[in-house]
Amino acid sequence: MFRFVSKCFRDCLAERRHRRTRLVTKDGRCNIEYGNIKYSNHFALLADFWTTFVEIRWRFVLFLFIAAFTLSWFLFGLLWYWIARTNGDLAWQNPPSNHTPCVDNVVGLTTAFLYSIETQTTIGYGGRALTHLCPGAVSLLVIQSLIGAIINCFMCGVILSKISLPMRKTLMGSQIYGKLLRTTNTPDGETIIMDQVNIEFMVDAGKDNLFFVCPLTLYHVIDKSSPFFDMAVDTLHKQEFELVVFLDGTAESTSSSCQVRTSFIPQEIMWGYNFLPIISRSKEGRYRVDFSNFSKVVPVATAHCAYCFHNIKGHHHHSRDGHDNKGFEVIEIQDPPSVTKM
Repeated sequence: MFRFVSKCFRDCLAERRHRRTRLVTKDGRCNIEYGNIKYSNHFALLADFWTTFVEIRWRFVLFLFIAAFTLSWFLFGLLWYWIARTNGDLAWQNPPSNHTPCVDNVVGLTTAFLYSIETQTTIGYGGRALTHLCPGAVSLLVIQSLIGAIINCFMCGVILSKISLPMRKTLMGSQIYGKLLRTTNTPDGETIIMDQVNIEFMVDAGKDNLFFVCPLTLYHVIDKSSPFFDMAVDTLHKQEFELVVFLDGTAESTSSSCQVRTSFIPQEIMWGYNFLPIISRSKEGRYRVDFSNFSKVVPVATAHCAYCFHNIKGHHHHSRDGHDNKGFEVIEIQDPPSVTKM
């Protein structure tokens, strides 16, 4: 039991360490901290608050939505309570029978809070109403109505903008590319902290204008020009780099451009594996995508390293034995081309 807990604790610490060292998280967010700028990180987010509100997570948007309205209702409720107290309208002040209040039926903090909600949301139940005898109350009514309209417009705009973001939708004119980020040393002794190397990805039909009507398997050819050429299966996980993959496209429904991205560290790259097929054809002639096999892999015959593949014939790390997948049709697969895919 103790060993299991200790192993889970070490795995958790390793995961947190890898998460901190990433430039781009798995969900595409950049792990960057800005220093020595005019504003601090928190004020820099407020400098462009609209973009900040649109890009933050849904749980924070919903929290701010609830907090903005609830807090404004409560603050204005306190102001209405103060006006009623100043005018002697509260029940514990025992106003005379001929007393004219600023707001009818506002006799305590609860009723003041209810009147604040009715004013800002324009509900108007009819039980509480403003009189003409208090100019300060009329001014507060105008101010609360304007601030309530501003909050409504802003929060509705944020929610509509987040809903209209082209995420997880069919894309047109898609292009995919990658950047390999690593620390390198130049011959002059200069250390480049974030050296970027272009990584080309492609499918069998090319690399531009991808047809994303169904899931596609993209690959990178490891040849002599690839930065992975000098790596091997037993040294890959010891490397220090981050592979950031970008997908640019245009949403079919809204015609708005978007970019999604994710990253991979050496511990997340599996050498010598292929994805299971997920596309089949039904008896009715329709194409079927089986997502139960999505992200599942099987070992395939793969060279120990790219250099071994090009220079040592028949040098493989895994056997050529595969796994049967009874959920799909049996098809004939041609021999793979003489390249190393990753």
